[in-house]
Amino acid sequence: MHTKSLQARKNLLSNPKEQLKYLSNGIFGDGELPLFKEKVATTGTFPLKPKKLEILQLNLGYMCNQVCSHCHVDAGPDRKEIMTRETMRLCLNVIRKSGAHTLDLTGGAPEMNPDFRWFVEEASKAGIKDFIVRSNLTIIVANKKYHDLPEFFRKHNVHVVSSLPFYKKEKTDRQRGDGVFDKSIQALKMLNAAGYGKMNSGLKLDLVYNPAGAFLPANQQALERDFKKALKEDFDIEFNELFCITNLPISRFLEYLIASENYEDYMTALVEAYNPAAVENVMCKNTLSVSWDGWLYDCDFNQMLGLKVNSKVQHLKDFEPEMLQDREICISQHCYGCTAGAGSSCQGSVT
Repeated sequence: MHTKSLQARKNLLSNPKEQLKYLSNGIFGDGELPLFKEKVATTGTFPLKPKKLEILQLNLGYMCNQVCSHCHVDAGPDRKEIMTRETMRLCLNVIRKSGAHTLDLTGGAPEMNPDFRWFVEEASKAGIKDFIVRSNLTIIVANKKYHDLPEFFRKHNVHVVSSLPFYKKEKTDRQRGDGVFDKSIQALKMLNAAGYGKMNSGLKLDLVYNPAGAFLPANQQALERDFKKALKEDFDIEFNELFCITNLPISRFLEYLIASENYEDYMTALVEAYNPAAVENVMCKNTLSVSWDGWLYDCDFNQMLGLKVNSKVQHLKDFEPEMLQDREICISQHCYGCTAGAGSSCQGSVT
């Protein structure tokens, strides 16, 4: 594989269509590795079809106080894309129409949306029982206006899913930036103080682990034991579960794979680890992803690649549950990441 110039890699990172083209043409389609749809077809599960909609995952904006090396959203402090209150009102209508029981708020840092708290309160009134907020942890200590987030989360019984690359400072800071580990530990202590992660509190605190390089995550249960032991012994921190999420070859991670000349090896590893049992439980089957500007996607990875749902209904304003239920799920080569090994979803392993 020839090495792309810096400018070419930069263009790839900022252009979802170019990423899709690269994924399709890279080492696929020339007989070296099978296309994902061909792999799925061998077990009779193509095309993929959705089950009952259970989770509405909303991207509240790409603004974030961190710039993480593996981020598939390409989030950062300079991103201006943000969900407006008007679009949030459309989301509330969809909640009432769809019967989805879980609202999964992500970003960027979703808490940085100026209407974040208003929306959580309004969604609660609209009938949402299960809230998930995907927090990078450091936002809680980044500014005093966020210091009360643990109490706000507790008030609304929010399920907090927090990113922590590793239980050691060096690996975490290498992936997320200097000082991130110490701030994350501080935030976890604040969440524990509010009752999160404590036995019988009913307040769920889960952590997310992403590999720091071009390799697949280890066994989720084994890693969870390691995380719990280390965080308890070193910092007296408790949490509920650890979710292992495979890095998908899109956005910054795709750029990293190409720049480090690991793309071919990584894609080969994903294909060779393909697990047909994981296909049944991939998150696109019970989840609908909504972008900051109201467009609909089968998952947030498709959102970053510009792959809107395969339906006449593609925006919140036109939402019709029946029409969306009959669609075929859009897939491409990045989907190998969700079906490798034990599988991967926003809730961790799927098998």
